[in-house]
Amino acid sequence: MSIKENLLSIKEALPSHVTLVAVSKTKPVSDLMEAYNSGQRIFGENKIQEMTDKHEQMPKDIEWHMIGHVQTNKVKYMAPFVNLVHGVDSLKLLKEINKQAKKNDRVINCLLQMHIAEEDTKFGLYEAELNEILESGEFQQMENIKVTGLMGMATFTDSEHQIEKEFGYLKGIFDRLQEHPERSNFKPETLSMGMSGDYKLAISGGSTMIRVGSSIFGSRH
Repeated sequence: MSIKENLLSIKEALPSHVTLVAVSKTKPVSDLMEAYNSGQRIFGENKIQEMTDKHEQMPKDIEWHMIGHVQTNKVKYMAPFVNLVHGVDSLKLLKEINKQAKKNDRVINCLLQMHIAEEDTKFGLYEAELNEILESGEFQQMENIKVTGLMGMATFTDSEHQIEKEFGYLKGIFDRLQEHPERSNFKPETLSMGMSGDYKLAISGGSTMIRVGSSIFGSRH
């Protein structure tokens, strides 16, 4: 199957409320352009330098999503153009994104990354930490970011039951977020969960955004 065929078959099966992020990390621009020419406009990268290089080479109507762990000192490189940062897991990082967005006279959308997996290696916040950030005076004064929802990664396991449980836990936190008052910098509409291996479970669990790489571009070489 070609990239185009893979992409179209995934899109045909997606409910209209679910956004597809094509995870294009490590893939050459020629692969991304094949997806672009098939109608895909949202690409996800996990390294800021690689995303910046591709942004410079590719059409400017693309929405770039940063889906990897973000190092604070690299934020400035993506601040001029990034559309959504999926992996925000600290107030410190939010502050830096806000600062760099301000320098570029932009508002950058962010998802707060929650810790839902049993693995210790995954980054993310616990619900108490999430609430602490949202209720802090520092967050409430940030004018150049907008928290638009949550992101989480399930445990890498064959157990569908466990994955469903973790997605269900994340959906519960997302539902409770709706009780927080909306502000100019806080409007939780996006729940980013689900990747190539588990996105169908994620969608049935309430996901509104999936991050799919290998099912579109083929497995990593």
